[in-house]
Amino acid sequence: MKKVLLAAVFFAGLGFSNAQGTKAETTNDKDLMTWYHKDFSTTNVYGVNTDNAYKFLESKGLKPKNVIVGVLDSGVQVTHPGLAKNIWTNVNEVPNNGKDDDGNGYIDDVHGWNFIGGKNGDIDVDNMEVTRVVAKYKPVFEGEDSAKNKANQAKMPEEFAMYMKSKELFSKKSIDAKQNYQRFSTLNDAVPAMIKVMGGKTLTKENLATVKPADQKEAMGLQVLNNLVQNPEFAGKTPAEVEVLIRKELKGALDHFGPMAKQYDTDFDPRKEIVGDNYDDYSEKKYGNNHYQGPDATHGTHVAGIIAGTPQGSEVQYGIASKVAKIMTVRTVPNGDERDKDVANAIRYAVDNGAKVLNMSFGKPVSPGKNVVWDAFKYAQDKNVLLVKAAGNENEDVAEHLAYPTNFKNITDATPFVNNVLVVGASTNKNSALRADFSNYNKTMVNVFAPGEEIYSTVPENKYEYLQGTSMASPVVAGAAAVLLAYMPDLKPSQIIEALVKSSNATNENDFGKYSQAGGVIDVKKAAEYAYNNFYTGKSNSKTKPAKAKKKVKA
Repeated sequence: MKKVLLAAVFFAGLGFSNAQGTKAETTNDKDLMTWYHKDFSTTNVYGVNTDNAYKFLESKGLKPKNVIVGVLDSGVQVTHPGLAKNIWTNVNEVPNNGKDDDGNGYIDDVHGWNFIGGKNGDIDVDNMEVTRVVAKYKPVFEGEDSAKNKANQAKMPEEFAMYMKSKELFSKKSIDAKQNYQRFSTLNDAVPAMIKVMGGKTLTKENLATVKPADQKEAMGLQVLNNLVQNPEFAGKTPAEVEVLIRKELKGALDHFGPMAKQYDTDFDPRKEIVGDNYDDYSEKKYGNNHYQGPDATHGTHVAGIIAGTPQGSEVQYGIASKVAKIMTVRTVPNGDERDKDVANAIRYAVDNGAKVLNMSFGKPVSPGKNVVWDAFKYAQDKNVLLVKAAGNENEDVAEHLAYPTNFKNITDATPFVNNVLVVGASTNKNSALRADFSNYNKTMVNVFAPGEEIYSTVPENKYEYLQGTSMASPVVAGAAAVLLAYMPDLKPSQIIEALVKSSNATNENDFGKYSQAGGVIDVKKAAEYAYNNFYTGKSNSKTKPAKAKKKVKA
């Protein structure tokens, strides 16, 4: 079940704005750890039927071939015991010899590449895209010379529209970030007062009813404790136990809101010093380093595990394509918004080095370099590479709130300009609310839904954790695509998309059918059947068909 964040308790009691959490409660329930693999027909849980997909494909005598899946994300712990067996290795590169052995322009790229690093280290926090747009265009459109401002607005209408949208978002979110950080800092300072008013007693309603605060800090502390006592995680705990729990949650809140101050600071720009490229030169490709993990690889490692994690020790978690996928890590996403130049180069790098499926669990509301990214989309399409993209976590219709990168240049007719992009929304394991309450949606512009809530997977330091978001649903689908490609390597991206859309377990319960093209949750076994019956050519990887041909030759 979803974890009740202390931050949410504070928000409810003190009038702060609420936010969607990304963590779920830790549990040893092995059934919950693997729920997204379940077969809907036998369990009535909308899993993706992973194991039966393998059984069906193997029953047809098909031999799998490894499929390289590019994870364009925050980085991956390539040494994680649950991932190490399924990490892609560039066999043409000699590890750590300081040379570009394969001549692809990237030195020692044994397991992938990092486009947000350089000789001076790796980027952790970076701006939000709206911050970069405001910083760049405010002098152009709202400088000291009003006549020049108007002339620029007329000459650059597209840039001006992007600036005005960015300015609106920046103004609101930068204020929210600063206010939330200040409020949590104030609460952090008030922790000693909270513990003091407990008077050495356990946290109960009865004990709190006897407290008379001596000052404002103690009054605030009492207010917070009256909220916390309603939470089973805190009720009945000693002062020492309460302090440990509060400090832990407040650290998480401060770690979240602290970087946001930099993300919305127009004077903050780590790019030049760390990466050292000319960011405005979109043609530049040879920059970065081979630091696969980076400062915080939680998100990317979790995504990689959903695709290709393998059971180890007492851990039962495994990825959708654990038997067939190799993870290529392409570090692209900082703690902030990804940059268009890096996204475009990451796509091209992954394609050029053999990836056939790319997972892109990221997005943003504006995209100054969208044309460069669109060129990379087209490049991937020409190479028959599937791009799997998260729909986003704002509980919005994507036709009204477009998230970049997108495969739609003109949302008025909602016609994608390429046929190799698969957009994914997040579903739950609760039939009463099948669409996750954070997931974006659209009947035309979102292709399918897949499990994205309470997903257990690998995280750094050899650990595992529950996370949720369309960021988790997207790799479920990327893994499904890898399974189909492993056994039927001649499938085209458009055929994989059709197979997953047409074979989903559709339902109109709670209007779920209106949220995507498929109107349901993917089923890998049904998709395998659909692809085999409609697209499989029988070439190169069947155990039975080549054997028959060989006998004819002998005869």
